[in-house]
Amino acid sequence: MILSKVLSRGPGVHCGAKYSAALIAGLILSVAAARAEVASADDTARVLAGLPPSAGSPLTPLTRDAAWQHHAKAFNLAFGEFDRRQGAKIHAWSHATLNAPQPTVLYMFSGPDFINAEAFFPSADTYVLSGLEPVGQIPDLTKLPRGGLGHSLNSIERALSSVLSLSFFITRNMKSQLRAGRVHGVLPILYVFLARAGKTVQETTLVDLDEAGNMRPYDPAHKSGAPGVRIKFAGPDGPVRTLYYFTTNLANDGVRKSGFLKFCATLGPADSFLKSASYLPHSGGFSAVRDFLLEHSALVLQDDSGIPVAAFAPDKWTLMPFGHYVGPIGLFRGKQQSKLKALYRTGHAAPIDFGIGYRHHRQESNLLVATRIAPKPAEATKPADPSKPAETR
Repeated sequence: MILSKVLSRGPGVHCGAKYSAALIAGLILSVAAARAEVASADDTARVLAGLPPSAGSPLTPLTRDAAWQHHAKAFNLAFGEFDRRQGAKIHAWSHATLNAPQPTVLYMFSGPDFINAEAFFPSADTYVLSGLEPVGQIPDLTKLPRGGLGHSLNSIERALSSVLSLSFFITRNMKSQLRAGRVHGVLPILYVFLARAGKTVQETTLVDLDEAGNMRPYDPAHKSGAPGVRIKFAGPDGPVRTLYYFTTNLANDGVRKSGFLKFCATLGPADSFLKSASYLPHSGGFSAVRDFLLEHSALVLQDDSGIPVAAFAPDKWTLMPFGHYVGPIGLFRGKQQSKLKALYRTGHAAPIDFGIGYRHHRQESNLLVATRIAPKPAEATKPADPSKPAETR
């Protein structure tokens, strides 16, 4: 502010001792230093992920902290083990099985589980994730208090421990781990997954939806049933892609008012992914989401906690089972599906060499690929022969 006032006086103004040339030069350097202290979104993502930031980043001093160095070693081990046990195998399975992927992936009941969305659908242009977990604020690691870095990193490690070892988040654990502290919400988790997947975060914008499904910049004054975040990122292959996460109630009474499904409908036909969804798509209270996915999906990839197999009309869908169906875990023992059991008994299920979902052991995991049957073209009508009387045509 002082600098702008000084410069606005023009060259003919004598600044005197108070506004000497040395002071002006010092103010210019101070402004430049302040601007340099703004860390990029990508550097923030990398530091949270236990990866070094770019050269000259204001976050570089944080990497000399013993807490960060411990965090980096822990994540190197955890993500390396995930890739060995699941990630690389899922990528190979997806490449061999999902031959005509859509540009958009809808992953409802996901929480911040980008790591599995990207593993199964690595070529998507747009990912839409949703859950009840809060987005949080865009993290600014330059403003962490002394000693605050270790606490924030430890919270992220605890929040990710179950998805990296079991393939799904434990919701009750995330609620306590992601609501407190300077670095909170699902946004830091999304940053970690993006950085560890080799992506470069280019732009992060807090957004929300109105009831008509129109996206707008987030404003706390707006009443919204779907606040969210839009992250623009790129991989080594170059194209810019988009990741959305929305905090929204997917039950009928919430999703019909939030505009979330209307927004998803604007993205065109999509591939849908359902995993560890607490069997909510089985419930009448979530029929709006279930019906939307059946209407708008070109393909549905899911475990048995997704859409009940009986809801896939045989004249509209082909079903390919993979793995083994041994029924729900004890917590969901009432969600046994006789038709899914029959499909596995007669459908010649192909094996999978990774674990996924609540039955996360490889020998117990199941996946279903439901592919929409393309409508048959209308049979061509032969033109009438004008040489014949109308009654004989």
